[in-house]
Amino acid sequence: MVDENMRALSIRQPHAEAVLRGEKVIEYRSRATKIRGRFYIYAGGKVEDDYDWWMDFYGIDDVAYADLPRGVVVGTAELYDCSSEPDEDGYYHWCLCNPEPVKELLKPLGQAQPAWFYPFRKR
Repeated sequence: MVDENMRALSIRQPHAEAVLRGEKVIEYRSRATKIRGRFYIYAGGKVEDDYDWWMDFYGIDDVAYADLPRGVVVGTAELYDCSSEPDEDGYYHWCLCNPEPVKELLKPLGQAQPAWFYPFRKR
């Protein structure tokens, strides 16, 4: 059952897959957030330029990059903290934990957004 009040965060592949596997526990964003709690992981449709490098970095070798789902909600995770200052590259560290894949990939009702959005709210 979907929760229409739960936000989703768009994350490109293979980063979304790495979050689900517990390999990626920090999400780097250009803005801080005060949002905490469980959220949907939306695997964005845009292709990551250096995907071969990232697949190797995360140790994802049991699935091809082309076979990673895109344009759907792939799971949930918890955001439990955020750095108060950006790092030397200007990024805030969003701390993630407790990832869980969804039982069935879910297509959002409306248009996905680059960051936070509500994928299952009826308009």
